[in-house]
Amino acid sequence: MPSSTPHETVADSAAKFDRIRRAHQSEVAEDYVEMISDLIAETGEARTVDLAARFGVTSPTVNAIIRRLQRENLVETRPYRSIFLTEAGRALAEASRARHQIVRDFLVTIGVPQGIAEEDAEGVEHHVSKATLDVFAKITKAGKI
Repeated sequence: MPSSTPHETVADSAAKFDRIRRAHQSEVAEDYVEMISDLIAETGEARTVDLAARFGVTSPTVNAIIRRLQRENLVETRPYRSIFLTEAGRALAEASRARHQIVRDFLVTIGVPQGIAEEDAEGVEHHVSKATLDVFAKITKAGKI
């Protein structure tokens, strides 16, 4: 967890932790819409059982998250049918995938092995600011620091 610096105000500290809390809240939604998109591309459909297997969780856990994603207008479901992304869900999946790629490519550029960069990018992509992401992209494009 980030720590306060001697010159950081209480408001600055609160804002920093608020951003982190919001990133944690959106992390699951981003991971799920991205995985749903991947499953649809790979197999033509996204099913609860497939999501549970990919994430290593139970079907009831997936069902609870899918209900949340429905409330947030990111997915649509029909009884006994697959899970579908809404336009907003597709946009979120694409944005998440793009952030992941930028972070992964940056890590590889600075010498992190591909496999480790892929794993690390999965966590970092949800917490990196737009400003930092822009710098990562610039460094990656240049191919050096």
